[in-house]
Amino acid sequence: MKNPVATAPGSDNAIITSYSEFWDFYVQEHSLPLTRLLHFIGTSLGIILLVWFIARGTWYYFPVFFIVGYAFAWFAHFFVEKNKPASFKYPFWSFISDFKMMWYMITGRMSGEVERVSNRNFTAETQRIK
Repeated sequence: MKNPVATAPGSDNAIITSYSEFWDFYVQEHSLPLTRLLHFIGTSLGIILLVWFIARGTWYYFPVFFIVGYAFAWFAHFFVEKNKPASFKYPFWSFISDFKMMWYMITGRMSGEVERVSNRNFTAETQRIK
């Protein structure tokens, strides 16, 4: 039987034990289109700055990549989505998922992921009530 804490990613004391669990949690935490757009803008600007710094030989400015990317993302979480960024508890998986989400947005699959996770959560909640 699964650990009930591990299967309740929305709670503050949740322990996510696999990347597939984390991805569903991540998608749920990025359910609003404006949140995803701000992540996309921040990460894109960060990548552009990183490439520019490396091309100019000023690679030591690479931390600006993180500052720009996370500034947009955290603004989105605190003021748009009104939740706590996943990067606080799961920094590596969150970082990787930012790029996965960007790819899904570029390829037109992100809305489908949000719908899949929303439907899964609705079904689980409906079964819990019965």
